[in-house]
Amino acid sequence: MTRRIFGTDGVRGRANVAPLTAANTVLLAAAVGRYFNVDQKRHRVVIGKDTRRSCYMLENALTAGFTAAGMDVFALGPVPTPAVGRLTHSMRADIGVMISASHNPHHDNGIKFFGPDGYKLSDAAEAEIEALMESDLEPVDADDMGRVTRLNDAAARYVEYAKTTVPNRVRLDGLKVVLDCANGAAYKAAPDVLWELGAEVIPIGVGPNGYNINAECGSTHPEAAARAVREHKADVALCLDGDADRIVILDETGAVADGDQIMGLLASDWAGTGRLAKNVLVATVMSNLGLERFLQGQGITLKRTPVGDRYVVEAMRQGGYNLGGEQSGHIVMTDYATTGDGLVAGLQFLSRLKQSGTPASEMIRCFEPVPQLLKNVRFEVGANPLGIQRVQDAIAEGEARLADSGRLLIRKSGTEPLIRVMGESEDEGLLTRVVDDIAGVIAEVGAPG
Repeated sequence: MTRRIFGTDGVRGRANVAPLTAANTVLLAAAVGRYFNVDQKRHRVVIGKDTRRSCYMLENALTAGFTAAGMDVFALGPVPTPAVGRLTHSMRADIGVMISASHNPHHDNGIKFFGPDGYKLSDAAEAEIEALMESDLEPVDADDMGRVTRLNDAAARYVEYAKTTVPNRVRLDGLKVVLDCANGAAYKAAPDVLWELGAEVIPIGVGPNGYNINAECGSTHPEAAARAVREHKADVALCLDGDADRIVILDETGAVADGDQIMGLLASDWAGTGRLAKNVLVATVMSNLGLERFLQGQGITLKRTPVGDRYVVEAMRQGGYNLGGEQSGHIVMTDYATTGDGLVAGLQFLSRLKQSGTPASEMIRCFEPVPQLLKNVRFEVGANPLGIQRVQDAIAEGEARLADSGRLLIRKSGTEPLIRVMGESEDEGLLTRVVDDIAGVIAEVGAPG
């Protein structure tokens, strides 16, 4: 089935604009309720959210749709996305929902769904839900409507669990940590976790007002954390995004390690202690060629997937692997979570930093990245630039020019009318020319009229 509403990570768009209007969201929730409530028994759903102002509207709309379908709703309040995945399973809920647009600005929002096992729904399930939205969704009888309960200790449950994931029960006493919560979902939970483990915490991005989520802070804007590291002479900084499912790490100089570096470090460490299942790391096609070469030197296989942490998780589950992620900082550790968990990944790093006694700068750059260039080219909605022969010829020519010195990855965005043109090569001049040439051709044939 073709999906129209769902993208690569649930439903995503501008808040209060289709498909993320209140009316559409009620219908979506009713369809999800119908999809899971096939036996007409009383079922439950948990709903978490980040700190965007629009979350109030979407939370209420979802609640209306679910209760109209006869489902009991447990409202978690602001909690990280991984907490929703975990609580969905631990509370024996049939559905988990996270309202968040992750690293996007406040005017965007999104809705992610988790199944009863705590994992995100499959493409097939999302297609079936879309089909149900187009059918007659009769509400249940008034006597069978669901009830709503606000769960006040949801964040505290996550805090207690996160502390148990620290390897070897390592304490963080003596570490000075800048923690940037992006004014997002982890603004309360994450500082509590680090402080209770003994760290000296310098919190930033912990004053959400509904509009400042990810604004010049968090994993996509680590400059504020870098300044704080230098100002406070901190040992390290952890930068989360709006829903805390991704992370970047900064060393004591303010230098940034992205998801590739973090995955490389963890994979090497886990392989050395026998923790890395089947000696495989799962990452997307966007991960740097330098990571792949580093892993090969460690005897570790890199298995690549399409872009999107859901595809990483699917490959991990199918293959029985326990470590994967994305260059953007989604680090998935299925020993601990059903989705990316920025805070738990940060705790893995901090425990190793504490045990090693070495500066963070000696740990965060475990390989030299191959120069990488990404250009986004907007195209007219409804057009298909990648199906045009001229574009295909330009891509083939670019691949031939790079030959064995690098690689190209050309793909459509899953959330916007963009073609992403990415290339890697040790020859940066050649790389720039190849990417520019392909992007130029796509712009010519697919530009909005």
